[in-house]
Amino acid sequence: MVFDMVSGLSIHGIGFMLNDAKVKAAKPRDKAYKIADSGSLYLNVSTTGVRSWRMNYTFGRNPAGKPQQKTQTFGTYPAMTLVQARAKRDEAKAMLGEGRDPAVEKVVAAKARAMEAENTFRTVAERWFELSSGWSLEKLNAYREERDGKFSHRTARHWTVSHAPWSSVHSADVLMSLERDIYPEIGNLPITAIKAPKLLDVLQKVEKRGAIETAQRLRQRCEGVFAYGIGVGLCEANPAAGLRANLKDRPKARKQPSIIDGKRTVEDQIVAVRQMLVDCEAERCRASTKFALRFIALTAARPNEVHGARWDELHDLDGADPRWVIPAARMKGDEDRKTEEDGDHIVPLSRQALDVLDAARQVTGGFPLIFPSERNPFKPMSENTLRALLIRGGYGGRHVPHGFRAAFSTIMNERADRGWRATGHSGASPDRAIIDLMLAHVQGNKVEGAYNRASYLDRRRELAEEWAELIVGDFWSPEIHLGQPMRHAANGPVRGVDR
Repeated sequence: MVFDMVSGLSIHGIGFMLNDAKVKAAKPRDKAYKIADSGSLYLNVSTTGVRSWRMNYTFGRNPAGKPQQKTQTFGTYPAMTLVQARAKRDEAKAMLGEGRDPAVEKVVAAKARAMEAENTFRTVAERWFELSSGWSLEKLNAYREERDGKFSHRTARHWTVSHAPWSSVHSADVLMSLERDIYPEIGNLPITAIKAPKLLDVLQKVEKRGAIETAQRLRQRCEGVFAYGIGVGLCEANPAAGLRANLKDRPKARKQPSIIDGKRTVEDQIVAVRQMLVDCEAERCRASTKFALRFIALTAARPNEVHGARWDELHDLDGADPRWVIPAARMKGDEDRKTEEDGDHIVPLSRQALDVLDAARQVTGGFPLIFPSERNPFKPMSENTLRALLIRGGYGGRHVPHGFRAAFSTIMNERADRGWRATGHSGASPDRAIIDLMLAHVQGNKVEGAYNRASYLDRRRELAEEWAELIVGDFWSPEIHLGQPMRHAANGPVRGVDR
């Protein structure tokens, strides 16, 4: 029997290579002992029978200036075989040859694995999301717990903690898309473990259900998550960046249908708009729905702006400058546009628009919203209400509420150009820029845009009056709809459900 002078443990088989049979035969004894293999590797057998693979080596100097004696433990038998232990020994010797301490490298590797397991895709995505949205997910999740998991971007003030680039609408869309399509598939995987083929498989599942646009948006959002991860040192590659070519192209955006489509002359276009209003107002439905349809036709505002219109947004209705001032926060655009000082959109109101408001006040004047929901007067009219009226009037697929903006732009620009040329000028009329402002298109120059939105009001009012005369100038007063039947009798013609 030979004793190790450093550890005092008894050593069996010095000078002999171990094999599986010898390892299996190693039994516990009164004292721990070790059985040597080659290259400083040995099997340590404890008094309890635990057999562990170890290697003694020297690295650096101790306080006395002598070589520092160290021991590296690789694992236990039978979880780690003899062959695996020898491979670990060779790795350790290679580190020593490069001037690295195997024990330190083992600790570093363990920390890296722990960090990798902690930094799952979902964890990193949530940090990226909070940075981009300005939301606190902790506050949002507490809010959702109280409401069976539900939330709306309209109440984002409850969990918004900082100014950020995204609007609340976009933030809600991003979060719900990740929760629906990404987190269930790869959310719990370490971000470093996600490679391009795996991510592509997830995105193609979304494609297969026909959501091509959604798949492309998810790819962009995942690309943002990985870019953030690279920036903070949590991953080194962005597998989403190269997947665009592997996904189907986004379908070309379809133009919002307008009743003027296919009409060659301005005169025909005006007749089409007028006839559509006549047909739709002849339908049986709530008076406020008909008021909303005529109001959106007169103002050429976006549907969501009309749905959310409030009585306190109206100014000087009995004066010389009646106007509807839509707060910047309700306008289309990014967060900078929505928080821009003096960024409210001013809509000069024609005489005909004032008539609509006078009639609507008799129905909803006691509530904050001008055109509220039928079921809850404190909530905006449904986005499907006006669309449903157009469908019942026979204009399904031919015109949508947003189509009034195309009609206004096309007809008024053509009339402006005609008048400009009639005075001997060439090219486009300067009214084109003013018409664009009336549609609240976002300006490329933000300073100029903020100035222009409050400018040219006299000319904008003239154009609003001209448009109103063209489409409803000789129409009946909107008050005629007050007190009219909302639905057909049960034994009458079959109609759609009133909105």
